[in-house]
Amino acid sequence: MKTLLVVMACAVMISLLGCSTAESYYQKGYDFSQVDKVAVVDVIGPVGGEAAKNQIADFFVMELLKKGYTPIERSQVQILLNEQKFQASDITSKDSVARAGEILNVPVVLFVNIPKFKESFSLTAKMVDVENGSILWIGSGEGTTGKTLGTIAGAAAGAVIGVATTGKDDQVLGGIAGGVLGGAAGNLLTPSQEKAVRKVTTKICNTLPER
Repeated sequence: MKTLLVVMACAVMISLLGCSTAESYYQKGYDFSQVDKVAVVDVIGPVGGEAAKNQIADFFVMELLKKGYTPIERSQVQILLNEQKFQASDITSKDSVARAGEILNVPVVLFVNIPKFKESFSLTAKMVDVENGSILWIGSGEGTTGKTLGTIAGAAAGAVIGVATTGKDDQVLGGIAGGVLGGAAGNLLTPSQEKAVRKVTTKICNTLPER
């Protein structure tokens, strides 16, 4: 019982200590004041459905607005690209970037790649000149949300309450296992994940030049 209390306390403390790192670079000498509009073309990666991707895209939209840019509403971006049967996830070449810029009528596009999104995650954002395909700004970062640890902590807390009333250790183990498995089935972008992604996004965009 004492051991379980110690484990629960440690899990709670660790789950509260989310951390994040970020770095970004921009093309020196480029005149960012000439960029009147920016389109966040897509958020690529295992982050759930369109609602989750839209939320992450909006974090970057807010940062762009802070820097004086005029971002295009993501829903409008999707409509225009879909009308032209353009696959945003295929932006890997100069020609693709140029075509996206032509469709959206913007001088630069920004897209976000999130290759990993679990209790820890990483993301990369690129702003690309549609005329020549050069990278104007790139940022990357990593963060933790404490989702898994928070689930363990919650399960342990419930189990301790159960054993306090029943005195049966097997119910403690069952409570922990059930709580962890149940929590793992939850949706992405929980409040803790939203907070962590927003934090990394803000850090990444610190060096994005003002328009």
